[in-house]
Amino acid sequence: MNATLKIIQIGNSLGVTLPKEALAALKVEKGDALILTSAPDGFRLTPYDPETERQLEAVRAVMKKRRNALRELAK
Repeated sequence: MNATLKIIQIGNSLGVTLPKEALAALKVEKGDALILTSAPDGFRLTPYDPETERQLEAVRAVMKKRRNALRELAK
């Protein structure tokens, strides 16, 4: 899908609006956050944050390793 986005004034800032098809493909809606990252061919816009995912994986590993201690703490 290719779409031309127009830069518009939003208060004192500038922004772009995304077509419905792009929002549906990203599976996002009003209020969701998108991550803009540099890519070799330009930029990438995604709802996925690699740093957050890395942190969640680390937490999952600790939770799995310390399952019994966390269970005791939850009592």
